[in-house]
Amino acid sequence: MTARAGAIVSLVFVALAAGPGPAAAGDAAAGKAMAAACTGCHGEDGVSEMALTPSLAGEPDDFLQWQLVYFRSGARKSDVMEPLAQSLSNEEIRNLGAYFASLPPPRPQPAPQSDALAQRGAGLAAQNRCQACHGEAFAGSGAVARLAGQREDVVLKALRDFKSGRRVGSGVASMADATYPLGDDDMQALAHYLAGRP
Repeated sequence: MTARAGAIVSLVFVALAAGPGPAAAGDAAAGKAMAAACTGCHGEDGVSEMALTPSLAGEPDDFLQWQLVYFRSGARKSDVMEPLAQSLSNEEIRNLGAYFASLPPPRPQPAPQSDALAQRGAGLAAQNRCQACHGEAFAGSGAVARLAGQREDVVLKALRDFKSGRRVGSGVASMADATYPLGDDDMQALAHYLAGRP
């Protein structure tokens, strides 16, 4: 285990030991009241139209909460999100997670049968067993992200960041291992395929 991965594991254990952690259920109505500040970047009803900004609607509650915890602790880097998350209490994180998880996810048009890049991405997703963690429909669950319908540029950046070590997920080494054998053209095909999943 690398020193960075060990630090992430330690942060997670500290967060869990600190009391009722952010993975507890929140109040979606209270989260909705807070979420107005998120719409400028993450879009109305949590569906982003801004480059490199994820849609939050329909992401699993625990996944959303842990991303905010990672931003708050500095374990996940973002010039925008780190200072915002640092001001959030555990209760506010729970409420935001509950609200965005309650929203219907983005519903893109499925890729046509003739979309060769999507077909290649489907093959890579099967070969690399992405569904083992992200679910049959790539809808995610628990602390695992929903990929279906997410912005293509967001998925591609995440894959590149996991491969380079700039981002460490809640599974510590799982995404680094998953992306290790992938070339950039593979990651582009995967991102294209997943973004088009309903």
